Amino acid sequence: MRLSVLDQSTVVTGRGADTSIRESIELAKHCEALGYHRYWCAEHHNSASQAGTAPEILISAIAATTSRIRVGSAGVMLPHYSALKVAEQFRVLEAIAPGRIDLGLGRAPGSDGLTAHALNPNAAKAADLFPASVRDLLAWVSGETLPEGHPFRSITANPAGPTVPEPWILGSSDYGAQVAAHFGLPYCFAHFITDGAGCAEALDIYRSLYKPSPRFPTPLAAITVWAMCAESEEEAERQILSRGVWRLGRDRGIYSPLPSPEEAAAMPISEMEAMKLERIKARALYGTKAKLGAQLRQLAAEMQVDEIAVLTTMHDPAARRRSYALLAEEFGLTERWEAA
Repeated sequence: MRLSVLDQSTVVTGRGADTSIRESIELAKHCEALGYHRYWCAEHHNSASQAGTAPEILISAIAATTSRIRVGSAGVMLPHYSALKVAEQFRVLEAIAPGRIDLGLGRAPGSDGLTAHALNPNAAKAADLFPASVRDLLAWVSGETLPEGHPFRSITANPAGPTVPEPWILGSSDYGAQVAAHFGLPYCFAHFITDGAGCAEALDIYRSLYKPSPRFPTPLAAITVWAMCAESEEEAERQILSRGVWRLGRDRGIYSPLPSPEEAAAMPISEMEAMKLERIKARALYGTKAKLGAQLRQLAAEMQVDEIAVLTTMHDPAARRRSYALLAEEFGLTERWEAA
């Protein structure tokens, strides 16, 4: 099974959001050395929780400072942008790191409605036209010709090169699964957003409706999960409080910086919130490397995927790096990479 990384450039208490971006670049280099397959950068706007507003820029910095790991978006929220401009951006990225760029596309706003409108006053209409935008983007990014009669048929996206980015459709519902199946593209379900709800159903729809394409003759599915690894169960229980308390706030519509375990433990919560926190922990994937490894293998078998992208949000960057290192040890990623 392949393991990859999803990074939201999470903002934490006590450090500036600009630090989160620099930590993402360092984490990408760390995960490349550990043997992870991909490093995907998320897109969020107007959020005190995530600093990753421009994945195309962060991808460029990571691609220029790594040499092997695939780097991409998870994803570019296409309704905010011109399909041609996105194609040009990822053509440039492909020129920087030939054969290593992934173009993950999403339809969700990655923000609130007002921010989506500020990014693109026609965002609502653009979301409805998502499949057409995907069609145009695929043609431009691959160097193919747009359909006969298309008003932009004569336009090409540059710079051209011998390789092209690998496109993916991302989603947390069956809508993205249907789009991916229609175009014959790889599909990744955001398990961490829904805590798994709808994941199996979306993957089943994707596989059943899949139309083979020249580049992807068979379906290629993956999932992204939130997961965290620690040296001991006690340390894992301490660290999970950060995400648990943050999730309590998120579910009330509060997107705040991630607290430290100590700050999370000191926050007053009601009896009802304490019960909800236990439910959050019960659904979470975390623990020692052996425990987490077993959880991920079981989940991969249940969802019939051979790749999982792991999102790990922790207050301490050293603890986050250690989490990815422990998981790499459990799955023998470094040995597998060195033997390849």
